[in-house]
Amino acid sequence: MMILKCIKRNTVTSSFASFIHGVRPEHLSTVVRHRSKRMILDSIGVGLVGSTTRVFNIALQYCQLYSSNPISSVYGRKGLKLSPTLAAFANGVAAHSMDFDDTWHPATHPSGAVLPALLSASQMLPAGSKPSGADFLVAFNVGIEVQGRLMHFSNEAHNIPKRFHPPSVVGTMGSAAATAKLLSLNESQCAHALAIAASLAGAPMANAATQVKPLHIGNAACLGFQAALLAARGMEASPFILDDIPGCAGFNVFYGDYQPKPLALPANNHKFLLEKQDIAFKRFPAHLGMHWVVDAALSVRNMFVNYYHSFSPSLIRAIVLRIPVSKYINRPFPESEHEARHSFQFNACTALLDGEVGISSYTDSSIHRHELMELLAKVVVEHPEDNVANFDKMYGEVALILENGDVLTGRCDTFYGHWRKPLSRESLLKKFRSNASYVFPENQVNTIITTVENMEDLPDSSQLASSL
Repeated sequence: MMILKCIKRNTVTSSFASFIHGVRPEHLSTVVRHRSKRMILDSIGVGLVGSTTRVFNIALQYCQLYSSNPISSVYGRKGLKLSPTLAAFANGVAAHSMDFDDTWHPATHPSGAVLPALLSASQMLPAGSKPSGADFLVAFNVGIEVQGRLMHFSNEAHNIPKRFHPPSVVGTMGSAAATAKLLSLNESQCAHALAIAASLAGAPMANAATQVKPLHIGNAACLGFQAALLAARGMEASPFILDDIPGCAGFNVFYGDYQPKPLALPANNHKFLLEKQDIAFKRFPAHLGMHWVVDAALSVRNMFVNYYHSFSPSLIRAIVLRIPVSKYINRPFPESEHEARHSFQFNACTALLDGEVGISSYTDSSIHRHELMELLAKVVVEHPEDNVANFDKMYGEVALILENGDVLTGRCDTFYGHWRKPLSRESLLKKFRSNASYVFPENQVNTIITTVENMEDLPDSSQLASSL
């Protein structure tokens, strides 16, 4: 028995539990604090504008059927409270309802799976035990770090997904880790929370580009939160869930090339992944891959206008898109807003036709315009061998073959908002103000910005949730 306990203490799973339990505010560098607060602000903004969508309203109606102990706030619904886990679910759905939330590398949406759970948990704790803003920021970064570390154990995870939606897996684990930290679980409970979460994880890619995809983020936030609550009440699960044990699949069931490593304690010169790998923030509400083709399309449109003084689709014989192979975002004629958000063709042609892509681009009237249909009919897709389905390596190229034989080509290797070309503070605030203004007046928007930017000074982190 003593040998077994020793082995448990030296497992990958136990190292993650020790990290979750042991990390402190002083372990967060200035860079990590700065980047994570940008993530929190952006995620709140996309959640607020997401609270205006049909899919959010469906999810909210479902939550109101079952909610008891209504103490946690809901994005964009002042005065409405739900039970903590259902509020996490609803706000997670809001965060991804427009596909407007942040994206990391390896590919996942890290913030929407973690932040809603923490906001709800902060309101659940009794008055004398409310976590501070500094505690909240640590828990958020724990949830982000766990997601990143798990994905770095697999080469497959670095590419645009084919089998399952990553936040439904690593997001659930991140939510469990973050809420375990905020709720001050001990090391053993942290390990069990991760193991319980693994049994609640997963969603197939077939539901991408449907109303169900936002539920992947809602479930990740909610189910990870539930895993931490179950662990806190004594539920036990495999102590080897993150270890690669032959013949007994744990987390390696999700990645065939999973090769885990222990996670060092913060005091042992640990550097958070967020310090090394920044986040991509989207400028318009669509799948991240769309940002390459939109910027390429806008580039070639500018060339066209410079030559011909206006954009005239009748002068175009064909539109060639050179994009990576990724079946679920190759949609020639999307029929719904969710399909349009996942269509290289739609987003390229919308950028060509309108000179911009924004929230209004995905309304039914915009999607089914006759002039857009005519442009879509001219699209030809090519898949160059050097254009791989990887957010760190791909590019987008849009070539216009004109009726007179001329060819104009625009290319984007790194769009503005990508981690290699991050949004400025001004641009991020502009996006947040635009999104939050769908729900709140200017003075309240400014209050949220000030609260997030000074998170470390907040004595009671539940004040942030209460303001939303």
